[in-house]
Amino acid sequence: MAEYDVDLFVIGGGSGGVRAARIAAGYGAKVLVAEEYRVGGTCVIRGCVPKKLLVYASHVRHEIEDAAGFGWSIPESSFDWPTLIANKDKEIARLEAAYTANVERSGGKIVKARAVFEDANTLKLSTGAKIRAKHVLIAVGAAPNHGSAIPGIEHVISSNEVFHLPVFPKRIIIQGGGYIALEFACIFAGLGSQVTLIYRGENILRGFDDDVRSHLRGEMEKLGVHIKTGCTVDAVEKRGAEFTAVLSDHTRVSADQVMFGMGRTANVATLGLDKAGVSLDAKTGGIKVDPFSQTSVPHIYAVGDVTHRLNLTPVAIREGHAFADTVFGNRPTRVDHSDVPTAVFSQPEVGTIGLTEQQARARLAKVDIYKAVFRPMKATLSGRDTRILMKLLVDGDTDRVVGCHIVGPDAAEISQAVGIAVKMNATKADFDATMALHPTAAEELVTMRTPSARYTREAAAE
Repeated sequence: MAEYDVDLFVIGGGSGGVRAARIAAGYGAKVLVAEEYRVGGTCVIRGCVPKKLLVYASHVRHEIEDAAGFGWSIPESSFDWPTLIANKDKEIARLEAAYTANVERSGGKIVKARAVFEDANTLKLSTGAKIRAKHVLIAVGAAPNHGSAIPGIEHVISSNEVFHLPVFPKRIIIQGGGYIALEFACIFAGLGSQVTLIYRGENILRGFDDDVRSHLRGEMEKLGVHIKTGCTVDAVEKRGAEFTAVLSDHTRVSADQVMFGMGRTANVATLGLDKAGVSLDAKTGGIKVDPFSQTSVPHIYAVGDVTHRLNLTPVAIREGHAFADTVFGNRPTRVDHSDVPTAVFSQPEVGTIGLTEQQARARLAKVDIYKAVFRPMKATLSGRDTRILMKLLVDGDTDRVVGCHIVGPDAAEISQAVGIAVKMNATKADFDATMALHPTAAEELVTMRTPSARYTREAAAE
């Protein structure tokens, strides 16, 4: 009888786990993936993909409003939430089937069951079966975090439930100031909801460049999103079909739904990690790993949001691939978590890569800042009151572009391309030598010649 049933047991069928399973199976490993919910994980099932579909839907209303300036007369339109959700569900089902097929085509197998550790090499499934694994990869992601318990917390929905609401909320309260909260605030505002955004901090998008934070807030408020910062939801009351949020500033706001989008917590609580001897990171609450995604137990690894390093889908995929290369491909591979481009699919979009101005000024002796705020060409005929922000941060000593921040249409698409240049250590001179593509918004990145500000960090006094 063989000592192990499989070479690799993957807990979690999300983007990171699926990529690891496919690559490991391609190296000849016997692979089993356990997924208790749906294959595809947060991103495919109830995250990036369905969210982006809803973002597209919310843009249509603005396109209809802008049409008159281009000579179009469009009859009165209407929006049907159940149709959008049904069509979204069809696409998600298609993607789930594709993810499953990709694993099986590679030679891996999937079991729809929950898996927990009985010991460092033994996994017990919710079906009752027990599997002995030579290597284990934990890729269970993270779950919405509502924060501290408050009265009426049972009435609050998260980014999980929001995709399955049977009725479109004409009024919605959203608490949070990060990716999830802002994206859904813009989605619902675009679809016609009255949106109130509550955030405890002084401004939205903590950790982003301050110009980005201020610019996006102004643009969102132009779209009708009511943003209240410096306060929290202290209680939620329900009367009939209406909910009332009691705020820390003693005001009350009523709505048809209350949603919290306040970040996510690593799914570590009920995996039996103590039985396996896997250590957690005391600071982040995620599984503690080394640069090769190895945990405190040599044959157990973890990737993706459960490690709470950089919670982005492409990062989880890269980590899963690197794990398989390292363990089964005899190609030790570290993942570089620096200069990772990211986007917030708000309205308008945010695309960013590299250092913020605050980080650059703290780390570099000299910083040159190039910034432009301008009206997009489309708005000259549509009449929409909106502005684009583009900002480059340059190391004043080396001329290297160390940060790029964009708020405006297609910011994410532009940032993906700019990310290549930043990762290659392109200089401002390289940007300047690149011919502008006209007429585009992105040409501004290669035509800004004069710094809007320059900073020199003073040497610390002896």
